[in-house]
Amino acid sequence: MSDQFTYSKKVIKYFKNPKFAHEMKNPDAFAQLGNIRCGDVFKIFLKFKDGKVREITYLSYGCMAALAACESFCRLVKGKTIEEAKKIGYQDIKNDLGDLPEFKVHCTMMVVETFKKAMKNYKKKKE
Repeated sequence: MSDQFTYSKKVIKYFKNPKFAHEMKNPDAFAQLGNIRCGDVFKIFLKFKDGKVREITYLSYGCMAALAACESFCRLVKGKTIEEAKKIGYQDIKNDLGDLPEFKVHCTMMVVETFKKAMKNYKKKKE
């Protein structure tokens, strides 16, 4: 169990050097979610090609854990098939990040929920 305020080196690295933190023009799928209690806002942008996640980016307004969770999720999802991407859950992000204070785990859950919402929006758009 991690110390209440301990962040792994990976969390700090993702926060300081984000690769996927930017808005995407003309995404195939998009969603935004916010959390009134903590103030975090997550936006996910996706482009698909041949049934795979070709591009994924995010914008996040929140704490270090929020940004690191978004960055981790993007790294885990990029290049996966849509079905593989749908199977990635908050525990996968938590495992990827390492030490994350328990009171910040909700950030990993919010990223997954934002992705699920984006996929629902994508499905509606295709119908």
